[in-house]
Amino acid sequence: MKCLVLGGGGFIGHHLANRLKKEGHDVHIVDRNWWITKEDFPNFLIADLTKASTFLKLDTDFDEVYQLAADMGGAEYVFTQENDANIMLNSLQININVINWMKKNKKVKRVFFSSSACVYNQHKQMAKHNIDTREPSAYPAHPDSDYGWEKLISERLYLAAARNYNLEVRIGRYHNVYGPECDYIGDKAKSVAALARKVIQAEEEVEIFGTGDQTRTFLFIDDCIDATTNVMRSDYSEPLNIGSEELVSINQLVDWFIELKGKTIRKKHVAGPIGVLARTSNNDLIRFHCGWYPQKKLSDGLKDTYQWIKEQLTSPQDKG
Repeated sequence: MKCLVLGGGGFIGHHLANRLKKEGHDVHIVDRNWWITKEDFPNFLIADLTKASTFLKLDTDFDEVYQLAADMGGAEYVFTQENDANIMLNSLQININVINWMKKNKKVKRVFFSSSACVYNQHKQMAKHNIDTREPSAYPAHPDSDYGWEKLISERLYLAAARNYNLEVRIGRYHNVYGPECDYIGDKAKSVAALARKVIQAEEEVEIFGTGDQTRTFLFIDDCIDATTNVMRSDYSEPLNIGSEELVSINQLVDWFIELKGKTIRKKHVAGPIGVLARTSNNDLIRFHCGWYPQKKLSDGLKDTYQWIKEQLTSPQDKG
């Protein structure tokens, strides 16, 4: 098949591109940044997807289009409200451009849109033992950030385009994807990578936003890619959760990293953006429609990620 990965230079995108290449597909990529090289992917266009003119440079006969491109980051980027306008404007513009391009090019067979667990109603995620992240529970809508609002609005854009323009659309709601080759420095780093880096670099203490009692589930990158291709190739056209159901607190996460470090490190709780108090992935629908469930144990995935970040921080080529 001929596949296009928009945002293929990012964390999830480049893992997906590599998987599709290993499956023997003809892989094309568009992104402003890249982890992978043009030698590995000769059909790699370095361009800005917020510009409609970028889409004039693309082929028009793709079997699968994976739309992963977005203006996003970790808690310090998403939850401070300092980047809300850019997040919404840039990401919405990309999705509008994708839909307009597909509307004009009927040879593009199907698009996968990467949504997020942040679409869920924050009031249904404020107690550890009463979390509702079943897909329909996103309505009535009340996401905890403008990033979540943008994802929900874009979901509705794709679903409307499917109805009105006869497009084939698939939607996956990612839940805290992590693993080697992720961003681990700056405000674009997600919680697993940011906390692993903090522990690796800590001498005596590590700072944690809030009490650390907030809970999350985390999905290893290989499982995420498996689920993404499964959802893309399924017959189900409504949003599906793509996540783990192995719930853990931020304090527990840090304790695991401290154990891997093999040195006593104090946890220092400080004020900072924390998002909702409790979030997990309800995987009932994706199990039913795709037969998918995660394979990687959290402890194993955290160890792999910790070791990779440690290698980056101690190597002469460290990007930091």
